[in-house]
Amino acid sequence: MLSAGIWLLLLGVCCLWCPAQGSEEGAEYVTCGSVVKLLNTRHNVRLHSHDVKYGSGSGQQSVTGVESSDDANSYWRIRGKVNDDCPRGEPIKCGQTIRLTHVNTGKNLHSHHFSSPLSNNQEVSAFGENGEGDDLDTWTVQCGDSVWEREDAVRFKHVGTSAYLTITGEQYSHPIRGQREVHGMTNANAHNYWKVMEGVFIKPSLPPGAARHDEL
Repeated sequence: MLSAGIWLLLLGVCCLWCPAQGSEEGAEYVTCGSVVKLLNTRHNVRLHSHDVKYGSGSGQQSVTGVESSDDANSYWRIRGKVNDDCPRGEPIKCGQTIRLTHVNTGKNLHSHHFSSPLSNNQEVSAFGENGEGDDLDTWTVQCGDSVWEREDAVRFKHVGTSAYLTITGEQYSHPIRGQREVHGMTNANAHNYWKVMEGVFIKPSLPPGAARHDEL
């Protein structure tokens, strides 16, 4: 599995490295194939995973929230669902179903009907191998317009269980002291808004809604 640094270097050859505020035409959209960090806007922590398994519930790889902005384990690659066409650089539409693949471990953001270890909400884990897992790896992007814009605070609703990706502030102790529990909740609230931060963003080839003409 490629490290986050190598992924960013490879993507940077054909992509635009942007801060959160894009200035070029089309750079304001979140696109398929981009590698990003996601910030929970209520608790100011980034979605994170690592090769540490839950000691209860599913025993799968844990997913947490971290305060650090420079942790390499907080990068996620945006992909389409299985057998779904999500061309690199295509802006993500509001209501579109995606997968989020953890760059350093190749596992997908996942949820299921296990209890989370601290809050007893729904467990969120990282699952699969080399980016391939199962149908519980898919999330719907909920945003306010037709396309997911870089400045949007969005929600991720789990397709299989209808739970929202959420942080409510519970903190772990040893061995991941200070990291926040990430879990699923059935109600939409202020704790389940997320915003893209640092990352490599694939440039859209055409503005959203423009006709695409393939060259022969």
